[in-house]
Amino acid sequence: MPQPDNSTNASPHTRGLILIHIAVFLFGFAGLFGKFLDCTPLWIVLGRTVFASLTLIVYTSLFPATRLRVETPKDLSFFAVQGILLALHWLSFFAAIQVSSVAVGLITFSSFPLFVTFMEPIFFKERFKKIDLLTAVAVFAGIVLVVPDMDLSNEVTLGSIYGLASGFSFAVLGLVNRRNARRCHPVSAAFYQNLFAAVSLVIPVVIMQIQPPGAHDLLLLSLLGIVFTALAHGCFITGLTRIRVQTASVIAGMEPVYGILFAFLLLGEIPDFSTLIGGILIIGAVIGAVFLEKTKNPV
Repeated sequence: MPQPDNSTNASPHTRGLILIHIAVFLFGFAGLFGKFLDCTPLWIVLGRTVFASLTLIVYTSLFPATRLRVETPKDLSFFAVQGILLALHWLSFFAAIQVSSVAVGLITFSSFPLFVTFMEPIFFKERFKKIDLLTAVAVFAGIVLVVPDMDLSNEVTLGSIYGLASGFSFAVLGLVNRRNARRCHPVSAAFYQNLFAAVSLVIPVVIMQIQPPGAHDLLLLSLLGIVFTALAHGCFITGLTRIRVQTASVIAGMEPVYGILFAFLLLGEIPDFSTLIGGILIIGAVIGAVFLEKTKNPV
């Protein structure tokens, strides 16, 4: 996990921007593992969370300032809920990519602001904002363009449903994280969420007796967990200590763009026209909403 480097002449803000860009770059690439790996989403997520958890244990042993401690047993119960939500999010995300394409999975997952818009005021007893409703309308329009019809035999439709489930579970996870913010160090939170996600998946893998991945897939799973999960989260968390969350949110909007570009270069996947237009609507609406929010609340 990145640590402050006082030897460089770059400002903390510049280093923060670099770290956020690296994190989003890695997040964008992670979706391709749904195509690289020859195993079920259950094994993909289990492997990802196990290797990420082990990496975070090593990291915290090297940097004791981020000890893996919780204040109360109640905190562990919150992390268990978050871990299950994280597992559901990644399961549906990789299912969307395996059933359809990287582009469909990433674009429909990016619909999570639509769910946040309507759930956040209920969770936190806040008023609806006009900009949020406009964003939701634009995101919904983008989803309509991506989903060709309601025929579940259509791979794009089925992939879109999985992608929307991924966006919904991610939205709920974000709201739970907001409620429990500042209860412990972010690295500790990332560790416990990955740990409980892994634990929640062991039972179905054992019961269903799903064939374990081979040596090649295990190598890829370790890469996914160590580099594209633990390292990516570490870069993102460290970057957030140096730049505004809104700025990071704008950069995070590039994740589907990176993923679609990588899928084109490495897998030869070319999204159809309606998928691209829908993606532009969704991503543009989210980034535009962040910019408008920033102008209203510059501090």
